[in-house]
Parts: sequence; structure tokens; C-alpha cells
Amino acid sequence: MAEAEEQETGSLEESTDESEEEESEEEPKLKYERLSNGVTEILQKDAASCMTVHDKFLALGTHYGKVYLLDVQGNITQKFDVSPVKINQISLDESGEHMGVCSEDGKVQVFGLYSGEEFHETFDCPIKIIAVHPHFVRSSCKQFVTGGKKLLLFERSWMNRWKSAVLHEGEGNIRSVKWRGHLIAWANNMGVKIFDIISKQRITNVPRDDISLRPDMYPCSLCWKDNVTLIIGWGTSVKVCSVKERHASEMRDLPSRYVEIVSQFETEFYISGLAPLCDQLVVLSYVKEISEKTEREYCARPRLDIIQPLSETCEEISSDALTVRGFQENECRDYHLEYSEGESLFYIVSPRDVVVAKERDQDDHIDWLLEKKKYEEALMAAEISQKNIKRHKILDIGLAYINHLVERGDYDIAARKCQKILGKNAALWEYEVYKFKEIGQLKAISPYLPRGDPVLKPLIYEMILHEFLESDYEKAVDMLLDNEDKISIKKVVEELEDRPELQHVYLHKLFKRDHHKGQRYHEKQISLYAEYDRPNLLPFLRDSTHCPLEKALEICQQRNFVEETVYLLSRMGNSRSALKMIMEELHDVDKAIEFAKEQDDGELWEDLILYSIDKPPFITGLLNNIGTHVDPILLIHRIKEGMEIPNLRDSLVKILQDYNLQILLREGCKKILVADSLSLLKKMHRTQMKGVLVDEENICESCLSPILPSDAAKPFSVVVFHCRHMFHKECLPMPSMNSAAQFCNICSAKNRGPGSAILEMKK
Repeated sequence: MAEAEEQETGSLEESTDESEEEESEEEPKLKYERLSNGVTEILQKDAASCMTVHDKFLALGTHYGKVYLLDVQGNITQKFDVSPVKINQISLDESGEHMGVCSEDGKVQVFGLYSGEEFHETFDCPIKIIAVHPHFVRSSCKQFVTGGKKLLLFERSWMNRWKSAVLHEGEGNIRSVKWRGHLIAWANNMGVKIFDIISKQRITNVPRDDISLRPDMYPCSLCWKDNVTLIIGWGTSVKVCSVKERHASEMRDLPSRYVEIVSQFETEFYISGLAPLCDQLVVLSYVKEISEKTEREYCARPRLDIIQPLSETCEEISSDALTVRGFQENECRDYHLEYSEGESLFYIVSPRDVVVAKERDQDDHIDWLLEKKKYEEALMAAEISQKNIKRHKILDIGLAYINHLVERGDYDIAARKCQKILGKNAALWEYEVYKFKEIGQLKAISPYLPRGDPVLKPLIYEMILHEFLESDYEKAVDMLLDNEDKISIKKVVEELEDRPELQHVYLHKLFKRDHHKGQRYHEKQISLYAEYDRPNLLPFLRDSTHCPLEKALEICQQRNFVEETVYLLSRMGNSRSALKMIMEELHDVDKAIEFAKEQDDGELWEDLILYSIDKPPFITGLLNNIGTHVDPILLIHRIKEGMEIPNLRDSLVKILQDYNLQILLREGCKKILVADSLSLLKKMHRTQMKGVLVDEENICESCLSPILPSDAAKPFSVVVFHCRHMFHKECLPMPSMNSAAQFCNICSAKNRGPGSAILEMKK
């Protein structure tokens, strides 16, 4: 028995997950744990019958008539021996200073936990319920109600005596009561009533729906959501009732308040307890199921559901099946749901167990995400709520995320995440690098290694470099070039002297980045390109301005690199030798023609014609391409009579077409030139015909005095040229005998035409 109980004390959440929602991806809303310590000791020898909750402590009643005060961890702080039989209910006022207790043998006690005041009486019938006034601590509120066969209200008079009054009787035993503010709600065999303690009026009667259920086996559950909202759960029915003020015109002989049912719906299971959670409800349900093997009904684990009430139905938000001790033997009346409003704590009470349910916080949310291997979301949640989380650290979550990615084989993503997660922690960086080395994935992490802040140990960078030198040069070289300030070009070239193929890769990459940085090695690179990378030799020769051409020519001629030799010969000014090599070595007339076009040298065309004159295929190529550069007649006249030339007719037709095209182009250009010349002439004429403003601001360009005399009455002569330069007539030199026309001295000296001054002004 002890061994079984020891196993049951394991994590309640694990047992909760055994339900059919085990594989669900929906996150639970609540978390659970057993109330242990003193509670465990109590329930090993006794059984819980009732409990009430205050923000500061708990009060637990047992079947052996004991009342225990407990802290929120379940430790016993005080014990009261009230009766030898079952405690039916415990009630606390809001201050937590006064407690009421009733038991199966008819005993009722109301006493102060920190004062001497006390009420003690034994009735002739079992007392099922008790509720003290919420403000019992006040002298004006010394009231409480008890319920057995009738509901009694006890009040203390000014003489410190207690007097009682019957609030209700005749409808069976009173089995549930809740007092909130000035309103008392209770349930008997017929339904639920609400009494206004101020007006001394009963303001409603809410009948129960399913009268087939025994009220002692399936008792009513009541809870006040606020001062005017009562929630009733009975059988499988839930009703949300709102207490409202009646309008004065409707009063007559009716109570000043009335009740409106704002929501009513059915649940799947029998209700054992209710509690509010914001605008939602927490419902404790008693569950019976049919065994597939025996086809008999049995008691299943109770459920704790969060539901959203609607007007005529409800929406299930979450549902958890709870493994409480002895659930197989419990009935609906054995479960109770108590709650602490201040902290949203919910206590599921059963004879052998007390389970605490609480809303999950951000730490719990992160726990769930990590359990579901949703590391990215967990990391994001931790970053957003880093001030509120207590059990988790962002770095720990990040490291777990990296490990998860590595285990899954997502090495590139894991390496990329290192940059954000590890930050500037050099020790962690070095640890992760070694871990990536062990799994052979140094390449994956290398692009993200810190290079400035922080700086890792040199061994780390050397290890990465060695990895790339062994497997990936287009990467090792990039790393060396990116860290040129730490490892000089000279140092790298010297170190790679015994590995010329790597030396070439390094120098080639350097040249691609900057044509001038490694100029001292350009001569060396000629041999390296020739040996390891001929396709890039010609581009290198074209782009390098520091390459010794004679050395390059010597190497290319030794290796019979015709294209490279042709380029070098032409670059060194020996175009005729280059052309000869194209024709004699490559036998490529198109390349020869292209070369001649590039050089645009008449002597080269002459050499090309002489070489091609006895080679019909060359002649065809020349006839097809020579027309726009050399007069085709020069070639045609040299063709030997009777020589067969492939596609001669087509070539001649092309020559004629090219000629006609040139004629058309010339005529078109001529028309454009004539039209432009005429347009410009007209524009010049219009410009010269325009008047020129002459005022006192203008000066003579010769004597630099004002062009107009101070006395306008005197006769004067002014010469204004089309270039807008002005002179006094007497300041101009006399025209020569050869030409009577006069010209502007300034523009003539500068060899500019008329109107040029206007253009200068516009500039």
C-alpha cells in the first residue's frame, strides 16, 4: 500500500498526460501539483471532507472531526479537535480572522482565530452548511447562517447575545450555501434561493432541472463571480444568474431586486465544483464511463475543464483528466473545488488527495515549448519576457536549440544561430567550434566565427584554415584574404611555396579582388596560370598592367599557347607576326579577319589577302567580311582565273548588298546634314536679325567707358556687332583697303564667329 502511494506521489502532470489528448499539440492552460507536506500525513490516517481557502492560509476538515490550518505549501500551522465525526463545512470571513465550522453530529462553532469571541452550540440534527458574514470582523456584521433541515440566520445583539431567525424551511435539507456582500445563496432539494440580508427579502427561486438525481449524491455547486453574479452547477446543468435592481415603477409588492439567467447550458459530465476565471469558468466534473471489456459503468478520473459560457451553450477551452488518489472509489459528492481569487489558484479536494491547479506562467509556457521541441518559439518567448521568467535563461534555451539543430543534422542553421545566441562569449564560441569539429562540420560554423569582438584563440582560426586547406581551397583563400591585416600576402605566399597549386589559387583570388595588390607576384603568376589554370591565363594577361610581356611571351611560346602568344605579339606591336600565327597555326580565317578589324591596319589587310589568295576557303571568308574595311576590288583582281571558290555567288551578292547599304547610309547622312545645316542657318539669321538693347550699363569694349554719352542731346555713333560686343565708332580701327567690312576686334583675336558671345553668356 505504501509503495503504491509512493508511486502516486510522482508528477501529477505526467498522469494527466495519459489521457487521449496525450499527443495533442494544444498547450494546456493550467498546471497541477499535489498539496503535500502536512496534507500527506493527514490523509494517510484520515480523509478530507471539506476545505476552504483564504489568500493567507487553508482550512481543511476531515471525516474524523479535525480542522487543520495549513500554509499554501500544505504545512500544518494549527489543529482543532471539533468533533468525533465528519466536518461538513468550514467558513472564513474575508479578513481570515474568524472561522465557522459545522459537523455531522450537529455541532456549530464560530470563533476568532486571534480573539476570544466564540459561538458554540449543538443541534439535534446534522448541520450540513455554515457561512459567516464576509465582514464578520466588523461589530455591525456579526452574522452567520447554518443549514440542516432549515436555514437559520444568527445575529449577535447589543447585549452580546446571539439570536436566530429561520430564513427558509420545508424543502428538504440545506446542502450548499455561499455568502457574498449582502446576498446569501443556498440550495435545497427543490432549487436555489437568494436572500437579501439588507431588505430581509428572498429575491428569487431557481428550480433544479434534473429532479431524478439524488441531491445528497449529486449536490448543487454554487459560486459568486462578483457581488451580483451567481453561478449554479447542478447535475449536468450550468446557469449564470445576474442579480439586477428592479425599476421603481415595477416595485409594487415585489422585492427591490430580481434575477436574470444570462447563460444556461449543459455539460457532458456531472458537476462537482465551479470557480470563475476572468470571463471563463473552471468546472470540476465527476466522470463515469462504460468498460469495453465488462460493459459495466465505472468511476473514471475527474476532469477539470475551462469553458467559455455563451448564451445557450459553451465553448471548451481546455480539458484535463486528473489522477487523484482513490478516484476509482469516489462519488460526485466526494469532490470539491475551492479557489483563491487573488492568485487564480484552484484546489481539487477529494477524500485522499488535494491537488492544486494554477494558471501557467511564462516559464511554464517555455517548458511546454521545449518539451515539444519548439526551440525557436521558446527562445523568442524568453526574449520577449526576460524580465518575468524566473526558471529559464535565454542562453540555456539558445544552447539547447543549437544542440537540437545539430542532433537533427541542420548544421548550417545551427551555425547561423550561434552568432545570435553566443554573442561575444569567447569561451562558448570555442566550445561550440570544438563540438562542430567532432562531428566534422567546421565548414558550417566558419562563416559565422567572430573576427573582431571577441577574438578567439589563434588555434581556433588555424584549425578552421587547416580544414579548408584540406578540403576547400575557393573558402580557405577567402579567409586568408579577409584577414589580410593579420596574415600578410608575403607571409602566405612564402608559406605556400611548397604547394604551388594552392599558391596559384591564393594569388588568383587576390588578383580578382585587386589587380594591383599582388603586382610583385604577377611574373610568378604567369607560370602558375600556365601550369594550373590556362583558361584564366589570357584574361590575366589582358587585365594585368604589371606583367612583363617578354617573360610571358617566352613562356607561352615554350608551351605553344597560340592564342596567348597572338595576344602578346599584338600588344607588343608585332601585329604582322601575330596575324601570321593566326593564319598558320590556327588556320582560322574568321579570327584573322577579326584581328585585322581590331588593329585597323592597311598593311595587315594586305598580308591577309596575300596569305589567303591561294586558299579558296580563306577567300570566301574575306569576301564575306572585307567589304566594309577594304575595297573588295583589290581582292577580286588578285584571284587567279579558273580558281574554284566556295559560295562565290553568295559572297559577291553580299558585297553588292553591303555596297548598296553604304550608298544608302551616305545618302541618308547627306540628307540629315543638309537639313541640319539649313535649320542652323535659319536660326543664325533669326538671331542676327534681333535687336540689341543698348543702355547706360553697357561699356565700350575698347576704351571701357560707358557706351552712351552722359548728354544724350549731343550726337554720337556706336557700332554693335552680332556677337553683342559694342564700341564707340571712333574707338574702332579703320577697315583695311582689301575689305570694307568691319569685324569685332575681340572675336577676331579669339578666332570666334559672330554670335559666340551669346553662347558664352548662356554658358
